[in-house]
Amino acid sequence: MSEQANPSAGGRIELVDLARGIALLAMFVYHFAYDLSYFRLIRVDVVTDPAWRAFARLIAGSFLAIVGFSLVLATRKGFDRGNYLRRVALIACAAVLVTCATWFALPDVFIFFGILHHIALASVLALPFLFLPTPVVAIAAVIVFALPFVLGHDVFTQDWLAFLGFGPWPLTADFVPVFPWFGCVLAGMALARIILPRAQGSVWASWRATSAPTKLLVLGGRNSLFVYLVHQPLFIGALFLFMQVTGQMAGPKLPDAEAAPFLTSCQRSCTAAGTPREICERVCSCSMDGLKQANLWVKATADALSPAEIERAREIGQACARQP
Repeated sequence: MSEQANPSAGGRIELVDLARGIALLAMFVYHFAYDLSYFRLIRVDVVTDPAWRAFARLIAGSFLAIVGFSLVLATRKGFDRGNYLRRVALIACAAVLVTCATWFALPDVFIFFGILHHIALASVLALPFLFLPTPVVAIAAVIVFALPFVLGHDVFTQDWLAFLGFGPWPLTADFVPVFPWFGCVLAGMALARIILPRAQGSVWASWRATSAPTKLLVLGGRNSLFVYLVHQPLFIGALFLFMQVTGQMAGPKLPDAEAAPFLTSCQRSCTAAGTPREICERVCSCSMDGLKQANLWVKATADALSPAEIERAREIGQACARQP
């Protein structure tokens, strides 16, 4: 999401801007689908749909890998501390702005540690790795990816430590915890260390956008922070206008708020039993969908299930757990 202490014009590689622009385009697709789902303009629940969830994670991983790559690219001719600090401060301020905006707009799922928060923190955590050998950076990336799957302790389930990524994931519109996502940044750094020494005189390093679409993507990639901040207000404003014109003012979808206590409790109980978080997320989301299909959701959230309905809910949970 950030150009991370831009290199001089002579050292800029437009293919990196193009990659960032393509990632932005993919993000537009996901966020627009998310907005359509939130306002109940499409049937798909983008938040819980496995394909959309995988797509969102692919986008986040791409952005973070580009952040790591760009950090190495920007510092290969020396570390400009002033420029670096200005960029990190700008990203941090943008992250605070996102938190404040979503606190008022989406109080039940406000963003407290999303992609911008991660980039700001990762930009600081990555600094020592700029001075370490490439194999060490690559090994560190593997460790960061693996830690959430091998490390767990009661202390990491506390809400104020949620940003680390070891406990149950909270209900929020965007969540990119330190682990395992910082591994993408380190992987991008290792990739840059391997590729950039071979960039001098290569075709891909000297590539320049010539067509209008690629020029637009490169321009977006160069200004990704600004584009990120303005695209959702534009999307939501356009959807509000569309619903007013067509009379489809159904209002925002409420299951996110209703689901928060259920999913949080379900995931905490599941992970406490030693089940991997990824499996718990899937089982709990599946159980929620099953309860809705069985017309038990309202009573379940109100804790008003009869003994027979409790047994039916248990069977739904077991069926979800058995799914591959």
